[in-house]
Amino acid sequence: MKPFFDRGPSLPLRLFIALLCSVGLITLDHYTDSSVQLRSYLTATVSPLFYLANMPQDMVFGASEQFMSQQKLIEENSRLKDTLLLQNGQLQRLQFLQQENDKLRALLGTSPVTEGQRLIAEVLAVYSHPFSHQIVLNKGSKDGVTNGQPIIDDLGVLGQVVSVGPSSSRALLIADNTHAMSVRVERTGLSAVAEGIGQSDALRLIHLPHSTDVEVGDRLLTSGLDGVFPEGYPVARIIKVQRDARQPFLQVLAEPYAKLDRIRYALLVWPHQGTSQIDPKILEEMTPPEQGQD
Repeated sequence: MKPFFDRGPSLPLRLFIALLCSVGLITLDHYTDSSVQLRSYLTATVSPLFYLANMPQDMVFGASEQFMSQQKLIEENSRLKDTLLLQNGQLQRLQFLQQENDKLRALLGTSPVTEGQRLIAEVLAVYSHPFSHQIVLNKGSKDGVTNGQPIIDDLGVLGQVVSVGPSSSRALLIADNTHAMSVRVERTGLSAVAEGIGQSDALRLIHLPHSTDVEVGDRLLTSGLDGVFPEGYPVARIIKVQRDARQPFLQVLAEPYAKLDRIRYALLVWPHQGTSQIDPKILEEMTPPEQGQD
């Protein structure tokens, strides 16, 4: 008599088959590029679900804005005008400094740094993993987004794009424990590497000797040496410097300027792809003569 419920393979056998398939897929993904297109298709398939899940939040924000009182709108408008006036003053000073910088670069025979394209993107989803800090943006390949593209906000650097679909993309934040970037200390010009430690409020500077001149309060800016992030964007502020002789390197922690746990909008950056080179004739003129020569 045939049993009513067919039990099939045993649980240990099912577990072994599942582990074997997982190892095979991981190996295939690591040594081949065949999964890149599949991942792109899956991202495109899941994108409508992100929009659908984000719809209640958009409706709530829309309704709350509709019910804002006229007096509150007037106060907000006045505050925004004051902020705009202050920022316009700072912008005028920034334009002057930019002109002076271009003149100095011209004297050294280097090409001026030009601003690239910018695109505002909205955050559709946040990966809620204890150590993985990733977000999904509502811009994709049809908007010109590419892998490795840096993203920033009004306070500082957020991270970079790691996966692109037709209408959405996935970005890795600088706090992720797999992310590292090249930075420099604004006060001294020292170059260093800042890596994420899985916390949204802390980065770690690695491989710094004990004699390194770093202090609490130093600002960290992008150095541009990694070829991903443009030079000069604020990254973090050093909050802890520990010199322990038992450790081979300094223990330095920094707090990101960007609020990585409260991101709603991000700015996609297309940096200017150009290298600055100094004219050899200029270098010869700047090189002091050797001793003994007239």
